[in-house]
Amino acid sequence: MARFQAMLPTELIKQFEDVYDNTFEMMGEMTKAGATIAYKNIQSNMSKSFKSVKSLKKGLTITKVYRTPSDDGVNCKVGFYGYDTSKKTKQYPNGVPIPLIALAREYGTSSGESKKPFFRKSFKKAEIEAAMKKVQEKYLPKE
Repeated sequence: MARFQAMLPTELIKQFEDVYDNTFEMMGEMTKAGATIAYKNIQSNMSKSFKSVKSLKKGLTITKVYRTPSDDGVNCKVGFYGYDTSKKTKQYPNGVPIPLIALAREYGTSSGESKKPFFRKSFKKAEIEAAMKKVQEKYLPKE
């Protein structure tokens, strides 16, 4: 009967252990880098779609990196939060929600405002992947 015994180099085993130990940290930094690229693109595209972007820039934020409870994924979001307090109405006494303003400009409204997409155009796959790969190379150096 034939017998086979393989020995992995200890350096390779150590490298696998390091990758396993730093997976959440690496994925978190990678998603944060991708979100930062999208954030910068959204800021530059906003000025093309809006006359005044002061209140919208205050509402545009990047969330903390977090794990999703359903599938244990690593996420980081870019989105609009808060209220534009300079535009108080009877319907919105605290101010108009900033996500509502962005949504109306992105998709248009039923009352006739035409759509001027700025948010969807900001997610450029090649740019985001390049930023994420740069972070990945920090954790997984090429030999």
